[in-house]
Amino acid sequence: MAQKVKTEAKAIPAALATPASPTPAAPATPMSSSEAGRKGGTTVRDRYGEDYYRRIGKIGGTALKEQRGSTYYRDIAKKGGNANVAKYGPDHFAQMGKKGGNTTKERQSPDFYSRIGKLGGAAKRSKKTLSAE
Repeated sequence: MAQKVKTEAKAIPAALATPASPTPAAPATPMSSSEAGRKGGTTVRDRYGEDYYRRIGKIGGTALKEQRGSTYYRDIAKKGGNANVAKYGPDHFAQMGKKGGNTTKERQSPDFYSRIGKLGGAAKRSKKTLSAE
């Protein structure tokens, strides 16, 4: 015959006990995924510092480079460039180049292109003399 074991009910600590009449919580408003991402990103930035994402990106990039080799980046850049040409067409890039050139022309002094042309020519000449030696 099984012997009955007498157990006493333990008191629940007041901190864990639920109140007799719960206070109504504010209705939860759904958060969009972009709001949730912004909130999470801000929390991470506040907790780990401004340069946290740069540090982990560098670690990940270094690991990927060791795993796949440096040619991997060249290949994905080429794929991305080709996808953009297919999406926007070559004229789009010609327009972007013109806009950039005109902006540079507005921001720089009139002799800017002359100066950088001379620098580029000097660099080519020094490279030729180094390779000839």
